[in-house]
Amino acid sequence: MESTTPNNLFTQYTSMIRQFRLPGLDASAIMESRRKDIEALLAANGTALSGIQSLGQKQADFLRAAMADVQTLIAQRTTPGAKASESSGELLQQGLRKAVTNTQDLVDTAWKTQADCFAVISKRVAENVEEFKARLQPGK
Repeated sequence: MESTTPNNLFTQYTSMIRQFRLPGLDASAIMESRRKDIEALLAANGTALSGIQSLGQKQADFLRAAMADVQTLIAQRTTPGAKASESSGELLQQGLRKAVTNTQDLVDTAWKTQADCFAVISKRVAENVEEFKARLQPGK
């Protein structure tokens, strides 16, 4: 069974391109360019994965904090003779403020992750355009 490691796939791809000897076609330059494309995709995927993990962690943290607040509130309300420290309206306002802040934090994290991924891909696209321009220059 043939190996499907990246190096083996690149080797097969390179040998296939070299079979077709076309004037002005630099197989090693094409392979190098494709290798850089794959590296950029891997970097973008790594950035996306990191962002998703961060979002999941933040959501878990928010849930833990909310559960701790609920437990504290229940304990305060169910203790015999305990005096209610805050009205229900104030507690609702605090909860809504916290929810809005948490949501904004999640949105900021998602936006940053998307921007970072876009930057990686945009950089590689710009490099591809420059490589293509260089190949079109006479004498290259």
